[in-house]
Amino acid sequence: MSRIDRKYWFHISKLKQVLEQTLPDYFILEIEGQRLMDYQTTYYDTPDNSMYMKHHNGKMNRHKIRQRKYVSTDSSFLEVKLKTNKKVTIKNRVEATFEKSRFLPAEISFIRHETPYSGENLIPVLFNKFKRLTLIHREKLDRCTIDISPVFWNEKNIINIYDLAIFELKRGNSLKASPIVAILRDLKIRQRGMSKYCTGRALLEPELKQNAFNPRLRFLYNEILN
Repeated sequence: MSRIDRKYWFHISKLKQVLEQTLPDYFILEIEGQRLMDYQTTYYDTPDNSMYMKHHNGKMNRHKIRQRKYVSTDSSFLEVKLKTNKKVTIKNRVEATFEKSRFLPAEISFIRHETPYSGENLIPVLFNKFKRLTLIHREKLDRCTIDISPVFWNEKNIINIYDLAIFELKRGNSLKASPIVAILRDLKIRQRGMSKYCTGRALLEPELKQNAFNPRLRFLYNEILN
């Protein structure tokens, strides 16, 4: 699963306009009559927050490790995402049981093979859930996901961002060739490249270093969370 991607964050009130502009050229993924899919995620990091800090500091060749449950299909995976120095996202995954206390030996081996980390030293640091629409272009190789109303929590706090929509464009090559870029530009929806993982942790843990994320956090507080 290799791709380049671009994210757009906006108030959910704009979602109707986005769908009206895109649906003439895109299909909506439907599974057994369901289009709005439920996702749940557990994110892992080291005790010193190595993965969070690499993202904050703009390091490339950085990883994210998560367990994700695709509720609508009753399937779950251990997933590793690598962001390369060419800004390509590569995702590898193996089937895994969701909501267990520790990694199994095969999962630890997978993490060691795909990352510089050891599964024994990783701890769950963030949980989230959201609903997703997936759009697929009728002719081009475009795939877009729209994540709606995410909820983030950890052992101490929870934050619901009901009025947020996160639009992510995913392609195998040039993003500029996608018709969605012009549509979002015409709707005055700006690109905002920030991960759900880092956003959730920054919101829930203000003691973490987050000055690099402040412009996106201000947008969330001013435009979404009021």
